[in-house]
Amino acid sequence: MYLEIRNLKKYYGEGESRTEVLKGISCSIGKGQICVLLGPSGSGKSTLLNMIGGIEKIDEGEIIVDGKPLANLEKRELSRYRRNELGFVFQFYNLVPNLTVKENIEVCEYLSKSPLPIDELIKTLGLWEHKDKFPNQLSGGQQQRCAIGRALVKNPGILLCDEPTGALDYKTSKEILELIETVNKKFNTTIIIVTHNDAIKNMAHKVMKLHDGMIKKEYINESLVSAGDLEW
Repeated sequence: MYLEIRNLKKYYGEGESRTEVLKGISCSIGKGQICVLLGPSGSGKSTLLNMIGGIEKIDEGEIIVDGKPLANLEKRELSRYRRNELGFVFQFYNLVPNLTVKENIEVCEYLSKSPLPIDELIKTLGLWEHKDKFPNQLSGGQQQRCAIGRALVKNPGILLCDEPTGALDYKTSKEILELIETVNKKFNTTIIIVTHNDAIKNMAHKVMKLHDGMIKKEYINESLVSAGDLEW
């Protein structure tokens, strides 16, 4: 398996105020799979995503990506892992306001030894005619496309998406999900999506439902629905 998680635990606080946020998570995700993490607020979804992303430290257990355990990585190695293996997409776009679409994406191109062809990527994103515009000249959906392009240009093994459609309307949300689906098929990118939107699970190869820091349900989706046919 490309990503393996074994008995993962996470705590916050000290002494009597110490709280166990993840309570022994174990799962695996194959290369090129889309995995959706569902669950109510406080269930541990974003914490798990951040630990896979090397943002939160591992208190107990293991995360192994492409055969490499994260817990043993020193600070510099962890930075290299985030730079080489990961792309991040958040609910808020965090684009550089005085750079064009193409320049925002090019900033991350220089971080990779094997970046994706930038012109081809911009065309895949549906942004070719907007490549010389600044973020304030774009719609919310176009800004999110640019943010996805910035994460993808590095050619990461894993794309981590935390509520990628949370700030978007229904039509734009479906367009972004169709783009994520296209990226998965075209570049074989492993994609993990944290969402409150239950319908998104239907386009995922694998679904995990978290509750109170534990996986309550996990299954392979045998009947995938294309992103364009999702309804909610």
